[in-house]
Amino acid sequence: MRAENEFILTIEDSEDDIQYDDSEIEAESDMEAEKETKKVQKKQKKKKNKENDFSGSFMFESGINDGVEAGNGTDWDFQSAKNALRNNTTDVDLNSIIQRNRKQPTSEENKEVHQESSADDVSSAEEEEETTAVDSDEESFTGIASDDEDLATDGFGGAVKEQASDSSDEDSDEDDITVPVPDTVPGEVNEIDSDSAVSDDDEEQARIEREKSEAYFAAGAEDAAAVTAQVSFQDMKLSRPILRGLSSLNFEDPTPIQSKTIPVALLGKDIVGAAVTGSGKTAAFVVPILERLVYRPKKIPTSRVLIICPTRELAMQCHNVAKRIAAFTDITLCLCVGGLSLKVQEQELRKRPDIIIATPGRFIDHVRNSQGFSVDNIEIMVIDEADRMLEDGFADELNEIVKLCPKSRQTMLFSATMTEKVDDLVRLSLNRPVRIFVDAKKATAKRLVQEFIRVRPQREQLRPAMLVHICKTFFHRRVIIFFRNKAFAHKMRIIFGLVGLNATEIHGSLSQEQRVRALEDFRDGKVDYLLATDVASRGLDIKGVEFVINYEAPASHEIYLHRVGRTARAGRSGRAISLVGENDRKVIKDVLKSSENQHDNVVSRNLDFPRVEAIGKELEELEDTVKQVMEEEKQERHIKIAERDLKKGENILKHQDEIKARPARTWFQTEKEKKASKTAATGKAVPLSKRKKAMDAEEAAARPYKKTRQDRMKKGKNSKSGKNSKRGKK
Repeated sequence: MRAENEFILTIEDSEDDIQYDDSEIEAESDMEAEKETKKVQKKQKKKKNKENDFSGSFMFESGINDGVEAGNGTDWDFQSAKNALRNNTTDVDLNSIIQRNRKQPTSEENKEVHQESSADDVSSAEEEEETTAVDSDEESFTGIASDDEDLATDGFGGAVKEQASDSSDEDSDEDDITVPVPDTVPGEVNEIDSDSAVSDDDEEQARIEREKSEAYFAAGAEDAAAVTAQVSFQDMKLSRPILRGLSSLNFEDPTPIQSKTIPVALLGKDIVGAAVTGSGKTAAFVVPILERLVYRPKKIPTSRVLIICPTRELAMQCHNVAKRIAAFTDITLCLCVGGLSLKVQEQELRKRPDIIIATPGRFIDHVRNSQGFSVDNIEIMVIDEADRMLEDGFADELNEIVKLCPKSRQTMLFSATMTEKVDDLVRLSLNRPVRIFVDAKKATAKRLVQEFIRVRPQREQLRPAMLVHICKTFFHRRVIIFFRNKAFAHKMRIIFGLVGLNATEIHGSLSQEQRVRALEDFRDGKVDYLLATDVASRGLDIKGVEFVINYEAPASHEIYLHRVGRTARAGRSGRAISLVGENDRKVIKDVLKSSENQHDNVVSRNLDFPRVEAIGKELEELEDTVKQVMEEEKQERHIKIAERDLKKGENILKHQDEIKARPARTWFQTEKEKKASKTAATGKAVPLSKRKKAMDAEEAAARPYKKTRQDRMKKGKNSKSGKNSKRGKK
């Protein structure tokens, strides 16, 4: 039996066992040039350490560097990523185009706008007071219903109780203001009898899955982890540099997922962890990794840790968190994501950083094409948002990464909606993983208020007007709006600009520079609305996000949880508003069932539809202007693309010999396999006609062609018809 406080080293102690490739000789010359600068840096660090009190009774005080809030209240910037951004010359200044096409208001309209803004300020102040009252005293609130005869009494079939309405005030502007209603329990969710019964097949399937889990996961692991649930960072006996890095960020006490995960991770065990969004999962795996790397062998540098994230922004944020916690150590990190300079990343990888934080595609690209980079010594692999990585879109890339990394590694998986299906986890080669699930499955933050606005079929065309009305009337700042389609998100960005709402956008069609700029503008308060697709739904921690709006319900309950998790983070309050139509019934029922089990605050909100219809007419009048803006943007982009291609052609002619001498970049899939995986990721199937043509072409290329009797018959008919046509002409 080992002593409880004994530290079990899982980082390799012997440097003789580490395998290196021949490219190390090339890297040594670069390392020698840096030795002198490192010596100077070490001397400076020693001087600083002497100034600090490192006696046995020393305790790091929170906030020694800055005055940020305790907990996960720090705003993570992307400065390190911005330094490596590629300068994209095809970016178009959309704001200037919108300003050119925006209708300038007259003096009378300016007066009306001024009056409306002052009224909005009053209403927002009242709303803030009501929000604080709800947070402190009441658990639920509701909106006063407008005169909407189409509103279902059961809250869109989801068993939400009908909300009280005041018919005497149906024409006033106060219809949409949220106020507490006494003597009722708004937001209470009743049982849905139609879906409550579980079939025998489902019970049998659940029993089989339960037996698989008992055999697969480490027995009693959750109970062992629960013992350490109430300790502090000081009680974990972490090294001084790590404690100092945590205290500089004002991380005073660990969250439940951190207090359970860190001791188990330090033992080198595989982990499958889950907790609600905003609970500090990133620090839960970064802290034990840094703690173990403090005691690593340092004579010969090697990359020991790999952290995989599904999106670029999440990888940048994870890199920033790890960098700031490791600020007082000599641990090196490297960020490898798309959109950043390949050359800069290759130079950093040649130095063999201790931790590599990457997206799947760019990591595989470096493994196959970057000289001097190897993953033979990876000892810890972390997959953040693992349930997303296990989906079809990432399946091939994830399998390739697992195949490349050594089997003897420690593997940790984390997500807010982590799967427990053994069949999904088996291919990751986990070794008796510890299951640490802090919160209930598919849980939301405790202080999150979920609102639903029903969109009737006859009012589907008014969705944009509803969104504009909601943003102008209720939610004026720190709002993230999610869309399914990036083209429509871009269109709404133009509409918001034309109606005077300060907004920016983030989705996959933007360059990395535009995406980083959009996040920073929103974080810094330069814009009030961030229009996003699901690329921003996972992991992003932006301080002070008060509201999340779903323009339409997402495709699944899991995506909904990640979207609404952008607000009400780290114990704060927040609201999530969803516009739901007839096609969203299944997802909304799942949301309401989950909310019922957790006693979440769920309410319905009704809108003043005469005002919505008036806004709808205004948006119809703006259609031509929107098309004009999009056309101007398209033309400017074509001009910039032509200029870029011209410059590219000049460079190819100028450096032709050097470019041809470079080895061709390779990939682990063929073009056909890449298209198939892309189809699985997007869910968009190739049309049947195109698939049939492609299959016919492949078959024709695969077999030697021989004329058949039908071919000869067709040829004879064609020749006869040709002769007849010639005779007819004569």
